[in-house]
Amino acid sequence: MNEKFELLTELIHSRRAIFPQNYKPGRISAEILEAILENARWAPNHKKTEPWRFVLIQNDALKDLSEFLSNRYKLNTSAENFDPVKFKKAGEKPLQSAAVLAICIQRSPATVIPEWEETAALACAVQNIWLSCTALGIGSYWSSPDAIHHMKEFLSLSENEFCLGLFFMGWSDYEAPVPNRKPLSEIVRRMGQAEV
Repeated sequence: MNEKFELLTELIHSRRAIFPQNYKPGRISAEILEAILENARWAPNHKKTEPWRFVLIQNDALKDLSEFLSNRYKLNTSAENFDPVKFKKAGEKPLQSAAVLAICIQRSPATVIPEWEETAALACAVQNIWLSCTALGIGSYWSSPDAIHHMKEFLSLSENEFCLGLFFMGWSDYEAPVPNRKPLSEIVRRMGQAEV
């Protein structure tokens, strides 16, 4: 194996969901955010539709997002299911973050490409963002609260744009536990394998 592959493998294996309560104070510079988003643009996508769209939320806009998420939790939750801890966390997450990306998709006509392919392309773009954050020491995670289904006006999305999640980011030196992964023998079937 070569050095590039070894570095890539280390990066992939060290990527973790790091939650906002584990972020340290500090802004992420415009230069770094631009570089991260530039890496997102290089994700694979069928027919070059580039369906990904991102809304970068920073500074005072994080307070607006905090209020929006708190209010949506209250509106979407019945009185008997209302949890004050979840309500508090919904509003805290943006305020604990240096930046939040609204992960959006701009759908092409179904005649051009199936929706699942564009969603897969968007997920590849987010993986590029996540690996970039990991390389830079930026904690991050992709959240998809129910509120994303009500963000069209908040994010000023066009008719064929939809929000599929929020990507929280902040500086972090938190070491998340190593997750368990199934062995290859449980997830790979081999056909026509040559004898070694």
